Amino acid sequence: MQHVPVLLQEVMHALDPRPGDFMIDGTVDGGGHAAAVIQAIGPTGKFLGVDLDEAMLAECRKRVPVRAGVTLRVGNYADLPEIVAREGLARADGLLLDLGFSSEQLEHSGRGFSFSEASRNEPLLMTYDDARTPVRDLLERISERELADIIFQLGGERSSRRIARAIVTARRKQRIRTSGDLADIVRAALPKSYERGRIDPATRTFQALRIAANGELANLERILGSLGDLMAPGGRVAIITFHSLEDRTVKQSFRELARTGEWELMSKKPTPPSFGEIVQNPRSRSAKLRTLRKK
Repeated sequence: MQHVPVLLQEVMHALDPRPGDFMIDGTVDGGGHAAAVIQAIGPTGKFLGVDLDEAMLAECRKRVPVRAGVTLRVGNYADLPEIVAREGLARADGLLLDLGFSSEQLEHSGRGFSFSEASRNEPLLMTYDDARTPVRDLLERISERELADIIFQLGGERSSRRIARAIVTARRKQRIRTSGDLADIVRAALPKSYERGRIDPATRTFQALRIAANGELANLERILGSLGDLMAPGGRVAIITFHSLEDRTVKQSFRELARTGEWELMSKKPTPPSFGEIVQNPRSRSAKLRTLRKK
């Protein structure tokens, strides 16, 4: 499946990359946004692309021009200040974080991110790299109460207790090894009328466990707290979120920064995808773009 960058035109308008700028994509993924940014900054500009997933970086290298000034590194966007310093780069004129998933990660990761039928035999890892504990191991030792709390707090799943109970019951019989194993357990625990068929019953549980396994909220909070050291005067920050917990974290942080008088909100409300984009790429429907500029 072809990688489709979300809110591409809106991101380009918000970041306004110009020839000679230094731009960072902290979640460079398959390179959809990166290719457009690199073209805009021209041969005199500098670009740093970072991603935890080495496979995604390999895809990115196929899409972006390889030239002096373009740097791609495996890493966590929460560590961007350290990465920038290590590469000998200055403060950035623009920063993009797209906190969603590419089509490749969902369908062809081999790490169990997806609950689709095509991915059901993938090992239940749900981690971006091997340094973190995979979900299949997490599910072996976590208590039913802790599991219910994770599914409710990080997934917004109202039936979290029922799902946690079903998972704990199932693991007593045999280990939950694949994404299909987990999806089947969650679906069986919920009524057939779940959300009136609008989303797969496994959606929120998979989201919650992925966030927990990768420490995603902690990463987001770390980078938000580092923006002052990372961005140059006039630098713009664009963050795309895909669920309410992430969006609320970005919203609150941006507002707090704006109150200091050193930053300004570029828009009070998030920018959603257009109707046309949603029709072409249904996965974009929950995306929200928030932007901030350093004075």
